[in-house]
Amino acid sequence: MKKLALIGLLALTPFAATAGDAAAGQAKSMMCAGCHGADGNSMVPTYPNLAGQNAAYLEGALKAYRGQERTGYQAAIMYGMAAALSDDDIANLAAYYSSK
Repeated sequence: MKKLALIGLLALTPFAATAGDAAAGQAKSMMCAGCHGADGNSMVPTYPNLAGQNAAYLEGALKAYRGQERTGYQAAIMYGMAAALSDDDIANLAAYYSSK
């Protein structure tokens, strides 16, 4: 009985991450291509590959860069890149790269 109640509760719980539009993400990805490669596979070892990454991870990372909460190696570059991205842009980019 408790399992059924839990399943019902989960079915009614809205999820924070929304599925993005991969086609819109591809159109927006040109700004990423200079460092991360045209298809999300970087030719430069110090820039991470985006292709095949988990969408939720990509969304979280981009939102953290946008909010200047993520630090590290080249975070300052990403602050500027992510600053102009809306939540929809981020979801779309995450959908595109995770589908590769």
